[in-house]
Amino acid sequence: AVCNSNPTPCNDPPDKLFTVHGLWPSNVNGSEPKKCKTTILNPQTITNLTAQLEIIWPNVLNRRAHVRFWRKQWRKHGTCAYPTIADDMHYFSTVIEMYITKKQNVSEILSKAKIKPEKKFRTRDDIVNAISQSIDYKKPKLKCKNNNQM
Repeated sequence: AVCNSNPTPCNDPPDKLFTVHGLWPSNVNGSEPKKCKTTILNPQTITNLTAQLEIIWPNVLNRRAHVRFWRKQWRKHGTCAYPTIADDMHYFSTVIEMYITKKQNVSEILSKAKIKPEKKFRTRDDIVNAISQSIDYKKPKLKCKNNNQM
């Protein structure tokens, strides 16, 4: 979806799996946090996570700039998750944990529902229902972007 809806084309074909686009905290009322702590991602901190992050949370627009992408995600979203998320290592390991060990692997969930990353129209309800059934019927929060190219 990012590759199809972004004015900057992806540098190479997307992998045939759905990947993480972000981990964005929200307040109990659903609004986005406003006052975030100011810390900078230290790439050395997450060195032992980069192999997994490159697969599940790649920078699909520039495969050589993963760290730059992750730095932006940390600054914009991760720092707003404090105190639930303590620091950058906790933020990125939480993404991996959610994707791998907590069975929130969206690619796997959607694949089981016969929804694959291909240029085929899917309704929002199809996607929401497939995800919801796999996460104890909690409703996922999706942000849709209008794609005029299809």
